[in-house]
Amino acid sequence: MTATGQDGPIRVMLVDDHEVVRRGIVTAIDASAALTVTGEASSVAEATRRLPAIRPEVLVVDLQLPDGTGIDVMKRARELDPAQRMLVLTSFDDDAALRESRAAGADGLILKSARSQEIVEAIRTVHAGRAIWPTDHVDDGPDLSESDQRIVELIGDGHSNREIADALGIAEKTVKNRVTVILQAFGMQRRTQVAAMVAARRRAGWKPQ
Repeated sequence: MTATGQDGPIRVMLVDDHEVVRRGIVTAIDASAALTVTGEASSVAEATRRLPAIRPEVLVVDLQLPDGTGIDVMKRARELDPAQRMLVLTSFDDDAALRESRAAGADGLILKSARSQEIVEAIRTVHAGRAIWPTDHVDDGPDLSESDQRIVELIGDGHSNREIADALGIAEKTVKNRVTVILQAFGMQRRTQVAAMVAARRRAGWKPQ
């Protein structure tokens, strides 16, 4: 479990392959008594190698890295700590980046063009357990039937196909088929991605329609 940061500055790990960007953010963080950079990385390989020793309270990660994506880094961080707080830093404010970030369990997304103080405040917001997403995007995901939305929520609660079938009064095979359809609708490959998305949505205060 990540620490609360109550005994000192919030520990931040920054993953970005652009040296100028990293230096700028490190400078902004160092100027805040509430934050401290305890680790940096410029690639997926370096980040995943350093994560177990650093165990940051907030992981700030770029989506585009030379040997992969920030999604790869966030997946590894989630494996180490399911409660890891994560903030995506990106140059591209688009729906695809937002969907990918949420699916990986990120707590928020902020543009590299944001002011230094905005980035600092975003890190503090995420650490406090609140989500931060661009206000001009509403990402409720694909249109799903009421029953499929219920399946999504039950997956988020950690239920198996059998348990979902029992809860909804339908066949387990039907649930399996619907899960496949749901994964395709969200552009995902595993139900763990759905669970991570539901967790991120709940932290953001999202409720199914």
